[in-house]
Amino acid sequence: MTHVLIVVGERPQQKSVLVESLRRFRDQGARVAIVGDVPADALAVDADLADVHQLAASPNDPRLRRALARTRQPSRALWLRAWADPWVRRRLRTADVLVALDTTAVHTVWELAQRQPRADACNGIGAAGRIVRARHDGTHRRTGGAWDGVSARAGIIARGARRAAVTGAQESLEAAMAPAVLRSQVGGRLWRTAVGAPGLPERVRVALAYRVHVRSVQAGRPGLAAATSAAAASRMSGRKSRAELLTREANHELETGRVPVCLTEAVTAELALADELLSKQKVRAAKSLYKAMRLLFHRVAHFDQLTSPLAERPAEFLAPLRASATARVMATPRGRSTPAATPPADRPLRLLIMTNGNAHFLREIRQRYAETPGVELRYVHLADDPVSAALTHSPAGIVEHLVAGQSEYGNRVEEWLRPHLDWADTLFVDWCVAAAAITTLVDPGDTRVVMRLHSFEAFSYWPHLIDFSRVDDLVFVSEHLRDFATEVLPTLTGAEAPRLRVISNAMDLHGYQRPKDPSARFTLGLIGTSAVAKDPRWAVEVLRQLRATDERYRLLLVGGGLNPEASESVRQYDAALSADLAELEPSGAVTRLGHVDDVPGVLSDIGIILSSSVRESFHCALVEGAASGAVPVARDWPFFAGRATSARTLFPGDWVVDSPQQAAARIQTATASDEVWRAEGAAAATYVTKTWDWTVVRDDFDELFLPGGDRRG
Repeated sequence: MTHVLIVVGERPQQKSVLVESLRRFRDQGARVAIVGDVPADALAVDADLADVHQLAASPNDPRLRRALARTRQPSRALWLRAWADPWVRRRLRTADVLVALDTTAVHTVWELAQRQPRADACNGIGAAGRIVRARHDGTHRRTGGAWDGVSARAGIIARGARRAAVTGAQESLEAAMAPAVLRSQVGGRLWRTAVGAPGLPERVRVALAYRVHVRSVQAGRPGLAAATSAAAASRMSGRKSRAELLTREANHELETGRVPVCLTEAVTAELALADELLSKQKVRAAKSLYKAMRLLFHRVAHFDQLTSPLAERPAEFLAPLRASATARVMATPRGRSTPAATPPADRPLRLLIMTNGNAHFLREIRQRYAETPGVELRYVHLADDPVSAALTHSPAGIVEHLVAGQSEYGNRVEEWLRPHLDWADTLFVDWCVAAAAITTLVDPGDTRVVMRLHSFEAFSYWPHLIDFSRVDDLVFVSEHLRDFATEVLPTLTGAEAPRLRVISNAMDLHGYQRPKDPSARFTLGLIGTSAVAKDPRWAVEVLRQLRATDERYRLLLVGGGLNPEASESVRQYDAALSADLAELEPSGAVTRLGHVDDVPGVLSDIGIILSSSVRESFHCALVEGAASGAVPVARDWPFFAGRATSARTLFPGDWVVDSPQQAAARIQTATASDEVWRAEGAAAATYVTKTWDWTVVRDDFDELFLPGGDRRG
């Protein structure tokens, strides 16, 4: 005999259908029990068809009354009252089939099924009829453990969700999306199947899938979030709806400081929408492309974490962008109408240096060419000009111009930039960000264009907005950055690509050579802590390793701290770092100095200079510290570690370590005595000044700007 337990939360709308189904159940040898808020006379069910039990409206248990007073969810209240009723518990022990007759009963049936795993569970009297008939005919088969018959359970959610979304009865879904439900294998499979169930109106599917995604992430089930998103998206016919759902889900995860589990899917969906619009609505296509690129290169994914999917798997990560027809239109080389002219022989070379980034790396360069005979220098920082500053704040305008081929924004760029191009023989744009992108919107004529790409740009969308067919030379500060950039940017290879050069940063290292006090021997220094990529917690762990055997070691953190308002992931890292420092600062093991103007002065108190970063293009602070006589200890920057070029090919091999343990071992060896420490520091100082001091590197810049060296002073 099959025992059926039906849960009723609302008065049935079709009583005759229920009664007829109960007759069939009886004829097939099933015994039925019905429990809920509806009395037997309201159901019009004869006693020979079902045993009907109405739950007490006012339970006697004071704890139950308090629990009911605290909940506003009808589905949750029904479950609390049902589980407190001994009649329900007795029927559950023998139940073979559990049936939710309406939306309000969904949560109760789910909870009952957890306590009676051998029972089938379903939604609706029709689904129950199929199970009872299969049991009667001997064709019913279970496929494994509890709740493996997911399709039946999916009906509970699919039909219940549809009604809840349409009627606005959202509270009935809350309990079924509780973290405990979503963390269970049962609940996860149920929801994954439910959002992809056929027949749901698209509006309902989108709303439901988004809520399940958000709750799954909150419950610590990112895999479930991805699976439910994929299930819902596979049933959606409209590209716009699919893109809106996946983009909204991805943005929510970014707001919580996570790299979205559906990032690739969201970007792919948005790019598919852009490609659909491309032939007839280029401006709208450009907006979708820009939206996708903002997601793909969001700071949380690449800057506010200690890892980056772009660093780990560049080709795979960028595959959706490279496959997009709209993105290919944007990246189409437009070339220049005239080759760059040879340097003039009858007048000074007109050199225009332009940037809208940090001008710190231009100091020595500007000073040299301002004083070089045969060079007329102009310097433009776009932030200083209201017109150009406004132009740098419109990356969407750049994308629109590249996709559409023309734009009012492009006209404004042409109007502002053309006089500068007409004056300059050579234009040097530092940082491949907005200034570089707007420069290549305009045909440079016969002006030679030189650009320099540092580190962070390679992990942003900016280089993808630059037409490198209009650039003559592209400068990198290290080989590993050059190699990574060519992986990320296919436009840097081929017939129309610029010449790629590696020239180190311009640094006057002689000014860092000052005497060190003997106490500096046990002082570690980290200069620059304002970004998660600097990973000061790695330096703290090095200190812990050292102090485990010798408490003379201490750490100086120099520079401004993190901005926890930048993103949730920065806030989380900052909170962890603050906890570390709260433990170590009271004893004097760690000291934070904040921003200082006299870096050489601070370095005179530092005997070991650290590079704890996960990503660097060169790390001037490490080299400047080495120039001061501090012993350099560089982490093998994880973003580039294991590649053909990395920190290990940039610096001498004994400078670079893989772990805090290796760093501590190197420091202990280098500080074994005052003599050893000073000798190590002196050797490092000699190496960096002979390799990277401005007196050496300036020859490379002369060759870049003044081929042949005939204009050097």
